[in-house]
Amino acid sequence: MPHATDRPSLHPLEIFPPFRRWPRSPQRDIGFTLIWDAIVGVVLACILYLSGSGKPFGWLLVEMLVASNTIGFLIHGMMHVLSRIAPGRNGPAMRAARLLLTGCCALLGLVITDAVQGGSGTFDALLHTGVLARYLSVAGVVALLMAAVLAAGERRIARELDAARQQEQVAEAARLLAEAQLRTLQAQIEPHFLYNTLANVVSLIGPDPDRARHMLERLIDFLRASLSASRAEHATLGAEVDLARAYLDLLTVRMGARLRFCIDVEPSCRDAVIAPMLIQPLVENAVMHGIEPKVEGGTVVVRARRTDAGLCVEVLDDGAGLVPAAPRPGGGVGLSNLRERLRTLHGNSAQVQLLENQDGGVTSRLILPI
Repeated sequence: MPHATDRPSLHPLEIFPPFRRWPRSPQRDIGFTLIWDAIVGVVLACILYLSGSGKPFGWLLVEMLVASNTIGFLIHGMMHVLSRIAPGRNGPAMRAARLLLTGCCALLGLVITDAVQGGSGTFDALLHTGVLARYLSVAGVVALLMAAVLAAGERRIARELDAARQQEQVAEAARLLAEAQLRTLQAQIEPHFLYNTLANVVSLIGPDPDRARHMLERLIDFLRASLSASRAEHATLGAEVDLARAYLDLLTVRMGARLRFCIDVEPSCRDAVIAPMLIQPLVENAVMHGIEPKVEGGTVVVRARRTDAGLCVEVLDDGAGLVPAAPRPGGGVGLSNLRERLRTLHGNSAQVQLLENQDGGVTSRLILPI
């Protein structure tokens, strides 16, 4: 029968999972009612035939199909009318109304079937022959069975809705946890870099105030860009490269000729959307572990291009290479945090590779899905 509530469509056939895949529509409900009535008619014909009614099976099948379709479509129509009269209601009163209407439709359907098949024909004849009493009992059984079927469907839908809500809550909690983890990881800025830079500014104020002023201006530019990036959910590769440029500009003031850098990014890559603060840890790692330990310094190259694997960002240096180094205060978390962020953001679709260059130094390669 058609749905009788504001919940997803309820029909007796929906107790079978294959019938739940079709979206609700009037045409679907009519087709389902035809199928359901046919199933009921065949089952009743088999029961009567096996119980020894004495009639041929073909005749019993015709009688039961007529009866089931008459009753089924009467219930179908009345439930449709009820849903239009009282849309969106599903309390005890609505359930009682559905039960009463189903019983009345079943009784009326039996009377109509009896008349069509040449039975007693009139209400008085039905009453005096006792047929009406039997029809009342059958109508009551039909109403109870339909109520049980619809109640089971409602309980199933309620369970599905509860499961969907729980899954949504779990997904939302996982999303909030991932965001919190990302914010924490983004906020882990190397404090000693800031202290050392400010100490350099202080040391230059007396002997070289112009250089101290220039260094302070670069620091302000870098901190402004870093703060903006750490608060953003998304960034472009161009913005991240500009942040790396500001960082390297600042360090060239402090390190002088010991640090040189080059930015080589394909123009088509600059608008690519990536998570913020992904490139900065690679640049910091190249300077901290590659260039600073080397007396004569070296060069850092940042380049990006599109490949078949996705967006490829590389940070190269010709510094000390992959050699054991003494632990530094506050160091050692950049690459581990970066890998953790990539797992959270992209799963196995992104990766970080550390490659030792043939001529010395290290290449940090970041591969991101486009």
